[in-house]
Amino acid sequence: MRKVASMSRLVEIRSYNLKPGTRAEFHRLVTERAMPLLERARMDVVAFGPSPHDDDSYYLIRAFDDLAHRDTSETAFYGGAPWLEGPRAAILALIENYAEFVIELDETVIDRLRARPPVPRGA
Repeated sequence: MRKVASMSRLVEIRSYNLKPGTRAEFHRLVTERAMPLLERARMDVVAFGPSPHDDDSYYLIRAFDDLAHRDTSETAFYGGAPWLEGPRAAILALIENYAEFVIELDETVIDRLRARPPVPRGA
């Protein structure tokens, strides 16, 4: 039986450590202000939300075609007026630090990640 090759993409996973007690406000800013900008910029946001392991963590997962696509997309987004003059300052004020990881995943795995879990109370 021949295996059909499937397309793989780069997936960036960001893990944010937020200032204590700010996750609900961070989530509000992400959903109401940042997500519309990311959608307009045609960023492929796979999943995002409060991390269930503690009260001050949050995650963002995005997919890109390759490293060049990631670099140009992020440079355009984070250097653009909608972000810089929009929610940037309010969002950054709530972040203590963050880490990002870039891995290669099959498109079918990425699609499974898109099934977002329910947002926990007190998000």
